[in-house]
Amino acid sequence: MLIPWSRLRTVLSSHLHLYTRPYSKISPETASNIRTLNNKITHLIRNSKLDEARMLFNSSKQRNTVTWNSMLGGYVRRRDITKARQLFDEMPERDTVSWNTMISGYVGCGCIEEGKVLFEVMRCRDIVSWNTVISGYAKNGRMDDALRLFDQAPVKNVVTWNAMVTGFLQNGELGKAVWFFKKMPERDAASVSALVSGLIRNGELDKAGKILLEVSCENDDRLDMVHAYNTLIAGYGQRGRVEDARRLFDQIPYQQDRNRSVRFKRNVVSWNSMIMCYVKTKDILSARILFDEMMERDTCSWNTMISGYIDVSDMEEASKLFREMPNPDVYSWNSMISGYAQMGKVEKAHEFFEKMPERNRVSWNSMIAACEKNKRYKTAVELFIKMQLDGEKPDRHTLSSLLSTCAEIVDIKLGIQIHQQVIKIVVPDVPLNNSLITMYARCGSITEARAIFKEMESRKDVISWNAMIGGYASHGYANKALELFGVMKELSIKPTYITFISVLNACANTGLADEGRMHFKSMVNDYGIEPRVEHYATLVDIVGRSGQLDEAMDVIKGMLIEPDKAVWGALLGACKVHNNIKLARVAAEALIRLEPESSTAYVLLHNMYVDIGQWDDATEIRMLMEKHNIRKAAGYSLVDSSSR
Repeated sequence: MLIPWSRLRTVLSSHLHLYTRPYSKISPETASNIRTLNNKITHLIRNSKLDEARMLFNSSKQRNTVTWNSMLGGYVRRRDITKARQLFDEMPERDTVSWNTMISGYVGCGCIEEGKVLFEVMRCRDIVSWNTVISGYAKNGRMDDALRLFDQAPVKNVVTWNAMVTGFLQNGELGKAVWFFKKMPERDAASVSALVSGLIRNGELDKAGKILLEVSCENDDRLDMVHAYNTLIAGYGQRGRVEDARRLFDQIPYQQDRNRSVRFKRNVVSWNSMIMCYVKTKDILSARILFDEMMERDTCSWNTMISGYIDVSDMEEASKLFREMPNPDVYSWNSMISGYAQMGKVEKAHEFFEKMPERNRVSWNSMIAACEKNKRYKTAVELFIKMQLDGEKPDRHTLSSLLSTCAEIVDIKLGIQIHQQVIKIVVPDVPLNNSLITMYARCGSITEARAIFKEMESRKDVISWNAMIGGYASHGYANKALELFGVMKELSIKPTYITFISVLNACANTGLADEGRMHFKSMVNDYGIEPRVEHYATLVDIVGRSGQLDEAMDVIKGMLIEPDKAVWGALLGACKVHNNIKLARVAAEALIRLEPESSTAYVLLHNMYVDIGQWDDATEIRMLMEKHNIRKAAGYSLVDSSSR
């Protein structure tokens, strides 16, 4: 636990007499041993071996203040403020670095008041002490306290002023930030970059551009402002202002001016930022022209250009650049895998995956998702098993893809196993819970789906509702589906086109023709959702099976899109139920045009003719099938019309 504020002053008072007590003079040999010790401790800390560093520290009898400060800094960087404070209190001698390190530790952990107490009892504060506390207040939005300390500071440097500017920007006080910036007695590159990036974050790109231009003129290019320029170029790019970004890019000097050696110029980040602007707007031609002009490229340059081609589905050019790339990294490989996967070329994606010199979790996730999206469900499961054998831990993206796979192949046993992994590995978020609901619902485990749905409470989104309503509608719980849809509307959750597919299916399954018509009209008139072919097909089924075949035909005639086989199939099915041979022939002919090699429409129409004794028409259908070499699909039978 942290030492309470009330005890801090008491503890410090007992140590103040040690503050200036010098070490006794030591021999050159001892000094050399201590330097070696300090180097070893520093090396261990830099390599994240803090516990080993502490063991070495404890085993050494010869130490100096630098030794203690090294350990103190290690704990502060690890945010182990309790151990840092224990070590600080045990120090036989402290210097300014010791105090500043401890203060920065408190400030970094958000314990500003504890840091302030130390600051107040510190005898010899330097500018770092003042800057640390001022920055702490500023970063935590306490600008009044920061300003009070700023005014009290006996000496200020550019870091002090930067802290105030950054603090005002973080708190949205742009006017004060700009005022402080303009009052600064001196600025560095960080000052300009901080102001520009802060204004961009607050949506003030034009103001950022104006200030950048003013500073450029005032400083006559004495400051290296290329980072500020790059930041604004990226800011323009994020908001689609490519022309402004290019204008700024062109203002950055391209070649070093021999007469002014301090003049800044474009760096590789400048080029990459501008290329990214073009890539984001899919202007791949302009991006490539700039890429080809680059004298020096880094990995980011290549990856940005490759991603640009992938975004416009030009995998041929992306693959060519990938082959030319000097040292593709794991991001490069993952981009190629994702690109081929998006185009449905799973084999090509898998080929890249197998050739990867090194894989990370994203590589596995991309490949598993590619298989799931392209219905290679068995391969997705096999990859998941290999992923675990390879020692790579799945995350929520992996598990979501696997749950979707389980839902598609209706494998409840595997789904339960993946659910157990979810419980062990992650805290389920809304998308993952939605995947669980969908999986259980598709597999017929409505009770489990409903339990997860209820556990989500207020965190549900429209996908959660769609999954549950769809689960009810698909498994014979039509009334519950419609009841849940009513609750959804009462809670003012706006349904989507998917919601209405499930709602209309529920109406179809229970023969609620009037309610089906009402929901269809509500979808269009109340929610402004344009009907899709699935909605029309279900509506045709609803009204057709209720015996309103002419109305069903009117629905088809009034469609704003071309009816597909589902629409005509629904009408044909309804005609068979009500023995309407005239409309059945219309529906069958439409189906034959859409699927000339399918026997479904032929068989249904043939059997309808046989049922009503129209043997000649039935024979005609049989002869048509023989003429076009149409084979009867499994599950359908032709009633023999030759024995009449």
